[in-house]
Amino acid sequence: MRTRLSSLLIAAFVLPGLAGCHRDEGPPAPAAQPPAGEAWLSAKQMDEAHIVVSTVAEGPVASTIVATGRVTFDDQHVTHVFSPLTGRVVRLLAEPGGRVAKGTPLAALASPDLEQAFSDLRKAEADFVAAERERSRQKQLVEAHAGAQRDLEAAESGFRKAGAELERARGKVLVLGPNPEGAVTQEYLLRAPIAGEVITRTVNPGAEVQGQYSGGNAVELFTIGKLDPVWVLGDVYEVDLPRIKRGTPAAVRVVGYPDRVFQGTVDWISDTFDPASRTAKVRCSLPNPDHALRPEMYASLSLAVEGRRALAVPRTAVLRLGDQTVVFAAKGRTPQGQFAFERRPVTVDEVSGGDYVAVVRGLRAGERVVTTGSILLAGMV
Repeated sequence: MRTRLSSLLIAAFVLPGLAGCHRDEGPPAPAAQPPAGEAWLSAKQMDEAHIVVSTVAEGPVASTIVATGRVTFDDQHVTHVFSPLTGRVVRLLAEPGGRVAKGTPLAALASPDLEQAFSDLRKAEADFVAAERERSRQKQLVEAHAGAQRDLEAAESGFRKAGAELERARGKVLVLGPNPEGAVTQEYLLRAPIAGEVITRTVNPGAEVQGQYSGGNAVELFTIGKLDPVWVLGDVYEVDLPRIKRGTPAAVRVVGYPDRVFQGTVDWISDTFDPASRTAKVRCSLPNPDHALRPEMYASLSLAVEGRRALAVPRTAVLRLGDQTVVFAAKGRTPQGQFAFERRPVTVDEVSGGDYVAVVRGLRAGERVVTTGSILLAGMV
């Protein structure tokens, strides 16, 4: 009996002590977790992910002015062909896309106006010869004292009038083009005034066309030009115009070729503003050997103007997450020795060119941001 009582007393004193020791050890404390918007990395994780951190500082930032525009012909290499005579198209001699030399026939027209022009020339030539003979005859009579002076003066006046009419008739025929045979004909050959490519043709056989010199509304029949080079005309706002100069580099993009950038330079700046849009025209000349750029294409111009000094970060540090622009800023070490980075919204000058972008809001000089590996941190927060 005494032995069993002693065992119970020992259990009463020993077991509570053992239970107390067990409660002191308890389960292991959970590892600390980064708060929302932060990522923690160990030194090994930093090395494996190739995380690079740079200091925010003031530096030179290139500036870019973006303007909208359109592609046009170089007006020194394009012409719009009209018919100088009223008539009917009887033959087409050139097709769109074909190359033509200067003077190549484009179309044949049947025109009574052409026949009338050559008839007027022949009549003017005959009248001139007759007037010249009459003047010579009257001069001889006056010198022989057998004719009146007033008759000579009348002959001189008729001779000058015939000469003027002959020059007018010759000039009209010269404008209409050569006629090697010298025959009076109704067929007029419309010729290419410059060498180039037939860009458009707006006339068909049998169509009646209005003459350019007949006083009516003449219609353009052909467009002939060269597509290399081409011009891009952009609209620049008044506030940006003082920063643009002749020779400013321009990068041109068009919707049809989203992966291509066409390089050129500004070679002309308008001296006037459009009163409605308050913009001025700038022109870039671009080589176009493969004819990828076509007139009337819409274009976007990025004009690289003179840079400025501003608080800047490398472009690779900036991420676009949803509707926010963010960087990952270094906060230092955690109590466990990890590197802490916080996602921070920033405002940057998104049209800045070059490898650096200007920071408008969200960072201070001397802070450190992740410039390589930001996308990995974005997946951790």
